[in-house]
Amino acid sequence: MKNVAVIFAGGAGKRMNTVSRPKQFLELHGKPIIIYTLELFDVHPDVDGIIVVCIESWIPFLKKMLKKFEITKVIEVVPGGETGQDSIFNGLQSAYKHFPEDSIVMIHDGVRPLITEKTITDNILQVQKTRSCITCIPATETLVVKQSDDSMLIPSRKDSLIARAPQSFILKDIYHAHLQARKEGKHDFIDSCTMMSYYGYSMSTIIGPMENIKITTPTDFFVFRAMVEVHENQQIFGF
Repeated sequence: MKNVAVIFAGGAGKRMNTVSRPKQFLELHGKPIIIYTLELFDVHPDVDGIIVVCIESWIPFLKKMLKKFEITKVIEVVPGGETGQDSIFNGLQSAYKHFPEDSIVMIHDGVRPLITEKTITDNILQVQKTRSCITCIPATETLVVKQSDDSMLIPSRKDSLIARAPQSFILKDIYHAHLQARKEGKHDFIDSCTMMSYYGYSMSTIIGPMENIKITTPTDFFVFRAMVEVHENQQIFGF
């Protein structure tokens, strides 16, 4: 069984309000956010390959960055689609071409650079057990769910989790769910676990790090910068 990461870096990053480049290519200490993310999978001993889904016009730049920062496990860089779901499908098609259908595929956002080696390992182990793994964090505030009749459902906070990424599956399962969605003309599932749940697959979870944020706003970028500096201080000063 092989383990492959499909890294989605297809968004334009409009909420970041950047003019010159998409959010995944914003730099911290001279290194793009997407490279911070890719390094985590590239150095993990159990990851066999990486597929990156990228805005088509930025593919040449990304390939230069892969060489510059010596990212060695990227098998293919493919262009994104019209929607996030379509972009992930493009990545899965590439994974299906390069890896056996019983491989474990970890779908991750290119702008989530604060996961850990343990998170990746936990995803692989959980999929080996249950065929799925959604990386979550506990809900730290009360969730209010609006119903179709405008009534409000308030689930218990202790029973509530917030889905993040990676979201991991057996490649065959997630690929065939995407094929079914496309057959039905559905292109707007918000994420992979929503799609898989819709088509009747059971989902299992792990708890990941609270700092595993998606960098979509300037505030998120400042948090990322602070976390990188904390990590650097730990390496230098041991705290």
